[in-house]
Amino acid sequence: MNKNNSIVATYPSHTAAEAAIKELQQSGFDMKKLSIVGRDYHTDEHVVGYYNVGDRMKVWGKTGAFWGGLWGLLFGSAFFWIPGLGPLLVAGPLVGWIVGALEGAIVVGGLSAIGAGLYSLGIPNDSILQYEMALKTGKFVLIAHGSMDDITHAKEILNRTKPEILEHHQ
Repeated sequence: MNKNNSIVATYPSHTAAEAAIKELQQSGFDMKKLSIVGRDYHTDEHVVGYYNVGDRMKVWGKTGAFWGGLWGLLFGSAFFWIPGLGPLLVAGPLVGWIVGALEGAIVVGGLSAIGAGLYSLGIPNDSILQYEMALKTGKFVLIAHGSMDDITHAKEILNRTKPEILEHHQ
């Protein structure tokens, strides 16, 4: 699988993102090739970071039911506290790329850990900044990756879900 083919979509709410994920699932898209990032607004916990690749993570926060459903569908889950972005929940293979970037000290050019994970997918810096701004404003970023056929299929499906942003990166 070529992880450098990706399509990124942003959604204004968890319900819109969830609807897009369900569309992908019902259309037969491989859920192991899908990641989502969004903010968690429950900050009573003082967690610095937690990740659990390939298993379920305990869910907390006001969108717990939304994230709880995703942990069962997508491969990998994580909670990160990112300076400037705040508490972020991540589900899908992007978790591994973020952790790999952090462990390999690949965080370059002032990118956050999320940015470094996206950069490792071949997403350009200007787009990364756009996606980080979307996260700062409470939106959800959905990333599908894989072969050109996978991405073409995902783009057709996601286009029907009316995302705010829909960009293909290769």
